[in-house]
Amino acid sequence: MKTLNTLAIIMSVVLVWSCSPSQLGKKVKEPFQGNAYESNNRFFRATGKGVSSQDNIARGKADMDAKTQLAGQVNTTMKQVADQYLGQTENEKGADVADKFQSLVRQVMNTDMADLRKMGEEKYFNAKTNEYSVFIAYEIKKNAMLRFMKKQAKTDKTIDERQREVIEKIIDEELKKADEADQDES
Repeated sequence: MKTLNTLAIIMSVVLVWSCSPSQLGKKVKEPFQGNAYESNNRFFRATGKGVSSQDNIARGKADMDAKTQLAGQVNTTMKQVADQYLGQTENEKGADVADKFQSLVRQVMNTDMADLRKMGEEKYFNAKTNEYSVFIAYEIKKNAMLRFMKKQAKTDKTIDERQREVIEKIIDEELKKADEADQDES
């Protein structure tokens, strides 16, 4: 009987707890969410949010947030591609090539991104808190980014000829995938 009472109490507590409002609060729908704003096999995409009492500062924060996310995606993707390629080829100077490749990615991301496109920007003002909230969404076409990286690799004086060949081969393979994805979309 004691076990039955204990079980009934536990079930009651679970039922009350599961029916109560979320502990996290009410879900908020922010702009630029969903598949149209997520990276895929054709585009690197990122969104940013900035909040400040001054609209230009809020916009700068949102811009920096989105661009930082883009840079992180490109860096992570290129690192995975380079690691996979170097693992498959068992290149004896693989670590050197990987370091140069990562350096190239950082260099490219530190320059103005030529094919960076703003997908949208929205600004809101909260009169209660006297703050602006700015949301920005950017995208970069993968094949344009890869072509730019290939061009940078050709002009980088710190990369020797052998490393350049390996880097270009890696980029060419990724370009082929991105171009095929573009053709599939058309």
